[in-house]
Amino acid sequence: MSNSTRIGREPLIRISKKDVAPWWQKAVVRVVALIAALVIDAIFIYLFTKMNPLDVFSTMFKGTFVFDYGTTFFINKLLRTLRDMATLLCIAIALAPAFKMKFWNIGAEGQVLMGGLATACVMQYFGDSLHTPALFMLMLTASIVAGAVWGFLPAFFNAKWKTNETLFTLMMNYIAIDAVACMTNIWRGDKSAMGTINQATQAGWFPNIFNQRFTLNLFIVAALMIIVFVYLRYSKQGYEISVVGESENTAKYAGINVKKVVIRTMIISGAICGICGFMTVAGKDQAISTATAGGYGFTAIIVAWMAKFNTFYMAIISFLIVFLEHGASEIANTYGGLNDYAASVITAVILFCLIGSEFFLNYSIKLRKGSKKEA
Repeated sequence: MSNSTRIGREPLIRISKKDVAPWWQKAVVRVVALIAALVIDAIFIYLFTKMNPLDVFSTMFKGTFVFDYGTTFFINKLLRTLRDMATLLCIAIALAPAFKMKFWNIGAEGQVLMGGLATACVMQYFGDSLHTPALFMLMLTASIVAGAVWGFLPAFFNAKWKTNETLFTLMMNYIAIDAVACMTNIWRGDKSAMGTINQATQAGWFPNIFNQRFTLNLFIVAALMIIVFVYLRYSKQGYEISVVGESENTAKYAGINVKKVVIRTMIISGAICGICGFMTVAGKDQAISTATAGGYGFTAIIVAWMAKFNTFYMAIISFLIVFLEHGASEIANTYGGLNDYAASVITAVILFCLIGSEFFLNYSIKLRKGSKKEA
C-alpha cells in the first residue's frame, strides 16, 4: 500500500492519551486557563455593560475578602465562605469513593436531604426528652443510617440486576425531596413556613464556637478529609475500590468480590452524605427544607472530578467554587447592569476553562502529516 493511500485513510485529527503530566505542567496549564477565562469575561463585561472589567473583578474578590468595613466584617465574610466550602467539600468527599470505583452516584443531593431529615426528626421528637450528649449521638446515628440506606438501595439493585446507577440515584433525589416536603408540611401545620427547629430550647443545635454555630462543621469535615484520603490511598478496601474502578474483570480475576465492594462503597458514600445533612441541619440552618442541600450535591461532582478524588485537592477546588459563587452574588448586588444571570455567566466561564484545561493535560491532538511524493 502506498504512502498516499495510507494517508488518505488516516483521520485529519487524532486524539491520543498522554502520560501523567508533571505538577509544574499542570500548574502552567491551569494558570493559562484562568487567564483565558478572565480575558473572555472581560470581553463579555465590556461588550454588554461597558463597565471596567477590573472593577468587576475587584468586586468579585470583595465577595470574600474585604477590609472596608473593619476586621469583624472581614472575618464574618471569610467564615461564611468557609461554612459553605465545608458543605461542598463534605459532599465531594462522600462522592470520591464511589466515583473512583466508577459508580456514578448522582444521588448525593437526596442522600444529604435524607440525612438532614433524619436529624430533624430526632430534634423534633426527642429534643425535649433526651440529654444533649444522647440527643447528638441519636441525631448522628440517624443521619448516617438514613444516608447509608439511600446509598445502599441503588448499589444493591446495580450489583444484583445491573440497573443503571446514574438514573437510579438521580430518581432517588426526587423521592428524598418529596419526603422532606411531606414532613415539613406536617410539622408546620397551619403556619406559612416551618421555621427554626427547637428555637426556644435550642435542643440539637451545635454549640457556639468562636461565636458561630457552624464552627464544629469545619472540624468534622477536616477530619473526614484526612480519614477518606487515608482510606482510599492506604487501606485494602481503598485498593479494591481502585481495582474495581479500573476493570471489573481484573478485580474478579484477582479474587475481589465486586458486588460486595460496590455495596460497601456506596454505603460509605451515602453515610458521609448523611453526616453532611446532620451538620447542615444542626450546625448551619437549624431547619430543614427541600433546599437544604443547596444544589451542592451536583456541584460536588465537579469538585471530585477535578481533584482526581484527592480530598486535599478537593478542599482547594471547593474554596475556589464557593469564592466564585459569593463573588457572583457580590457583583449582582453592586452593579445594576449585571444581574444574577450575568454574574453566573462570569463564574461559569471560569469553571468551563478550568475544567476544559483538564483535556489538554490528559490528551494530545495530532494533525495528519503530509508525505513526500514518491520518486
